[in-house]
Amino acid sequence: MNLQDNITAWIKNYADTAGMRTLVVGISGGIDSAVVSALCARTGLNTIAVSMPIRQRPELHDLSMQQGAWLTQTFDNVRHEIIDVTPVFDTFETKMNQYNNLLGMANSRSRLRMVTLYQIAQSTQGLVVGTGNRVEDFGVGFYTKYGDGGVDISPIADCYKTEVWQMGRELGVLQDIIDAPPTDGLWDDGRTDSDQLGGLTYAELEMAMRQDNNELPIDNLEQLKNVEKYRQIRARSLHKMNPIPVYKKI
Repeated sequence: MNLQDNITAWIKNYADTAGMRTLVVGISGGIDSAVVSALCARTGLNTIAVSMPIRQRPELHDLSMQQGAWLTQTFDNVRHEIIDVTPVFDTFETKMNQYNNLLGMANSRSRLRMVTLYQIAQSTQGLVVGTGNRVEDFGVGFYTKYGDGGVDISPIADCYKTEVWQMGRELGVLQDIIDAPPTDGLWDDGRTDSDQLGGLTYAELEMAMRQDNNELPIDNLEQLKNVEKYRQIRARSLHKMNPIPVYKKI
């Protein structure tokens, strides 16, 4: 069995063991959510793919719609839900005007999407399926705590980005999604993941992560600089990846 077959079987086995009937996954128009939603669909379990635009840029929303259409056309066990969360976010932003921090508001978008997915999951005896890859989840911590980091299972969190792209090609994910610049879609200005990660691409971050883990040698000064950037980004995000501190009574 190949990687996507193994992950598909793992998802189905986990859901069956937990007595869950439905898989709920948010789709954004990016490669990670495209691959995870396809893996969920391949289990044969009821799968709800959810597009949750919040003031979404048209090009990202279009890719999400295309992924939803491809899923429903390819698999008869998939339902595509489109839930515009913009009105909820608009109200929240107005109520929190005194605390209108830009990064905080970007993270709040992600948390509203998490709440949406869990409402659907609770109503359908479902699991919320995460879409983070290994570089994001365990390398640089590029996710929102209790947002896209709030999931029940995380099928590709042990997969490097290059492995995700390869699975996407083998699963037949739309080429436009494979080629699209990765973005979290949480900013009005359309900034990409690379813009937020010190200008590093996921290929560079993956190499730096593997070099920092002594899986690959550092061959030149540019790679050394990338490893240092990776370490700096990782250090700022360790609070997400470490367990919540708990005071221990003496």
